[in-house]
Amino acid sequence: METTAIPKIHDTAQDFMPINGTDYIELYVGNSKQAAHFYKTAFGFQSYAYAGLETGLTDRESYVVVQDKIRLVLTSPLRSGTDIGRHIDQHGDGIKVVALWVDDAVYAYNTAISRGAKSYMEPETLEDESGKVVRSGIYTYGETVHIFMERKDYHGTFMPGFKKWETPDYNPEPTGLKYVDHMVGNVGWNKMDYWVEFYEKVMGFVNILSFDDKDISTEYTALMSKVMSNGNGRIKFPINEPAEGKKKSQVEEYLDFYEGEGVQHIAVATDDIITTVRQLRSRGVEFLRVPDNYYDAVTDRVGKIDEDIAPLKELGILVDRDDEGYLLQIFTRPVEPRPTMFFEIIQRKGAQSFGKGNFKALFEAIEREQEIRGTLH
Repeated sequence: METTAIPKIHDTAQDFMPINGTDYIELYVGNSKQAAHFYKTAFGFQSYAYAGLETGLTDRESYVVVQDKIRLVLTSPLRSGTDIGRHIDQHGDGIKVVALWVDDAVYAYNTAISRGAKSYMEPETLEDESGKVVRSGIYTYGETVHIFMERKDYHGTFMPGFKKWETPDYNPEPTGLKYVDHMVGNVGWNKMDYWVEFYEKVMGFVNILSFDDKDISTEYTALMSKVMSNGNGRIKFPINEPAEGKKKSQVEEYLDFYEGEGVQHIAVATDDIITTVRQLRSRGVEFLRVPDNYYDAVTDRVGKIDEDIAPLKELGILVDRDDEGYLLQIFTRPVEPRPTMFFEIIQRKGAQSFGKGNFKALFEAIEREQEIRGTLH
């Protein structure tokens, strides 16, 4: 039974860019109202906040939905000729902002800029009757940005400029999603090490795991990946790049259809993956399937687990083990028209790794989807 050892996160005393966690993820989408309804209905998010014409904005509107510690901001343009509209036209619906919760947004910005980051937003203070937030931002791969959010002096709904959004007659029950476990970025050929160095130098992250094309490959396709983590381990950013293979890999397909580098998937944690996936499936969320024979030898590979194999097989949930324990994971099909962004549902039973033992089965499942789409060539 092969296991994977995970290096310990570096000493937080040496962490020059302390980050408390993921603050929110903002998607630019063609129709924010409908997207908010989708995430509520399908994934169990709750109505939370709104900004738009009613709050004084004339160029865009945003709906904020929440589930436990996960906040999604869904933003659409209100007129033609906007940067948001251009972004959607080029990339399709996708993630623009990965916001990071910090104690001092001015310090985080100045530190990042002094270490070579490109500015997206200079520090600004937003105030209303509930207090103030300070935010600032830098660019990362593609057009993706990190916004540093400082909230210690704010007690209102989301942030100034938003009002509470309530839908008392329609708030589907949550599905057990707890927090963002990690977010995966796809970057271009030979760009992985560039962005690894960026996160090391600019934000003090460390590379805690690396996978090469021998680890992540099938008969047809391959890719490489390095996992970056901040000091306290609350932020993990695996970074993928394509590798040479007989046919076009999922990363190449993403780069083609997203028309650039960007966030490929959001992994969200649950404490009960079987219940969560049952609920998501009952609401219409579609998942990738591995062949049933994956489960024939799963206990030989990962050892004893608490769950029965039958429901895992029924739902298509994958299992892997490392030196710390095991994990259960499953991946949705793309949630946008383009084969770009998707979600991973993950339950960790001690394991700190990312399912290396599942890569081959998972990627073959993705290749079957690519074959159907006509993009595996």
